[in-house]
Formats: sequence, C-alpha cells, structure tokens
Amino acid sequence: MSLGFLQRKKTSFIGVDVSATAIKMVELSAIGKHQFRLDGYASVALPKGVISDGNINDLTQVADTIRSAWRLLGSRARQVVMALPASAVISKRVIMPAGLSDEDLELQVEAEANQYIPFPLEEMNLDFQVLGPIGKNTDEVEVLIAAAKKEKIDDRVAIAEEAGLKVSIMDVDAYATETAYRQIFKQLPEHTKKTVTMILDIGAHVTHISVMVGLHSVYAREQAFGGAMLSQEIQRRFGLSPEESEIAKRQGGLPDSYEQEVLQPFLQTLAGEAARAVSFFTNSTQYNKVDHLLLAGGVAATTGLAALIQQKTEIHTLVANPFHGMTLVNKIKANQLGTDAPALMIACGLALRGVDA
Repeated sequence: MSLGFLQRKKTSFIGVDVSATAIKMVELSAIGKHQFRLDGYASVALPKGVISDGNINDLTQVADTIRSAWRLLGSRARQVVMALPASAVISKRVIMPAGLSDEDLELQVEAEANQYIPFPLEEMNLDFQVLGPIGKNTDEVEVLIAAAKKEKIDDRVAIAEEAGLKVSIMDVDAYATETAYRQIFKQLPEHTKKTVTMILDIGAHVTHISVMVGLHSVYAREQAFGGAMLSQEIQRRFGLSPEESEIAKRQGGLPDSYEQEVLQPFLQTLAGEAARAVSFFTNSTQYNKVDHLLLAGGVAATTGLAALIQQKTEIHTLVANPFHGMTLVNKIKANQLGTDAPALMIACGLALRGVDA
C-alpha cells in the first residue's frame, strides 16, 4: 500500500465553456512535461434564450446546467477555469521597457489602460501578461492588457459557486481556442513558425475566425453564420420543435430528402462562407495565402464538410482534435471523441490553462 506522500500531486482542472447553446466541460490532468491525460468530458444543452450575446439572463438555470454537466462528467475535481466571450473583453498589446519591477509594470499598465478603456477603472477588472521581447530587441517587451467589467466576471463566478465549483482562473474564449490550437499545431504537416492557419470556430449563430502564424494570433473577426441555420431549416421543412431538430440532427431519423434538400445546400453555403473568410483575410492583410484551415464547433465533424471546404478553397482542411496524442482514460472511446472534439476546443483550452499554468 502506498501512502502517496512522496508522489508529486497531479492536479486536475476542469475547463467550463459556457456557450449560447450548451455547457461543455473537459477535465485534464498533467502527467508529465507537456503531457496530459483526458479524464472526461461532458456537454449539456441550455434552454434557448438563457444566454444571449454573452450575457447570462438566468443565473439559476445556468448554474443548474453546470451542476448537471459536472455530475455527468463524474469528477471529484472542483477547480474550474472559465472564460469571458471576447466581445466582453477590451484587449490591447502595448510596448513597454524590459526589466520593470512588478510594481512599476502595474503602474504603467494602469496608465495605459486609462487611455483606451472607455469606462471608469473601478468598474473593471484589469489583467496583463508579458508576451516577451520584440524580435531581437531585448530593451522592450510586448505586454497584453485585458480589461472586463466586474459584473461580467462576477456572474460567471456566481454560477460556478452555486453549482459547487471554484473558479481558479478566468480566461477569454478566443485565448482558450489559441491554447488548444497549440496541441493541434504539432499535427500539421510541415509546420513552421511561418505556417498560416485559419481557425473557423462555427458556433450556433456566429463563426469566430482567428488566424495563427506559427503559434501567434495575427487576426480575428466574426461572420454572422452558424449551425443554428441548419436546425432552423430542419424545423421549417419537417415541422419539428427546436429540441426535436437537435436530436434528429445528431442521431439521425430524418426523412430521406434531408441529405439532398437540406444538409447539402447548408454545407455548400458553409463552404462558401469559408472561402469568403479566406478571401477577406488575404485581401485585407499582409498575408497572401493560408496554409491550413482548421474547423471547430459542433458542425465541424459533419461528414464531408472538410472535404467540401478543401475542394472549394484549395487549402488543406482538417477537423480540430486538440486531444490527439493525449492519454485517454478507459471510459473514453476514441472514435466518439473524434466526433465530439471539435465542439470542445474552448473547454479543452481552458483545462489546459489550468494544468499547464
């Protein structure tokens, strides 16, 4: 029998992604340097309208759903990492002298924040991260400053606590996607620090587009297009309720005409949106090509979508799986995980932020 007091404590963290349509959780443990184990994941749908535009309209309902997801996860861990939507965060990269003391750095961050935040600082939570030196210049460093209204953070902390969980870190969903991307970057063929990857995270109503050069984010925008359009068309065409259409979309059972008359036109439109995103990026930035397209979000795993987008854009396209190469506990089936993984990018990035901190 081992008492375990000489063993290094392996801390588990749960990433909790609070999206407009579901609560998604991923639990990871660190098992070595840059090595992780996926201990479990869960997703529970949220009633329509409970969250809109990143605002939580019913705290109790969301807390109850978080509790349900945690029970489904079957975990004893209570330390969670959550995120604010990028739209709720004001962020800016600034250049500062290298070698400042923590106190001087904080004072300078506050002075910078006063210039560009259009709200009183006492209403905001302010944070910063030193990203590193500017090129070969060691006299200056780039610093990322992020600010969010306290009430937005307080709401998320409150729903976690009501569900019996403790928020250790509050991140930003866009940064969480970038963190998860680091796990995928290693899978890309011939990847270098100049590799240009466009991530298309297809949400219910909005597709979040971010472009990484190597491991650095260079571009972000949104397009008003998402998976809810497919659900709405299923409801309209076959007379189903929103709940019934979601179940039918995932589990099948729709009429034979669904594939040809509903799904394929939607996928063609989605491929067109991807091509438009690439064109907009290459025409409005210094970058004249994209090397890879990475599809995330629940719709991303739809059979044939990646091939269709690759054909339309002539760019290597793959479906996101940030868990590739991780150790899986026995209860997780690799095939099912491949289908579920693209919807878990943010939750995975949040859990990684906890275990890799």
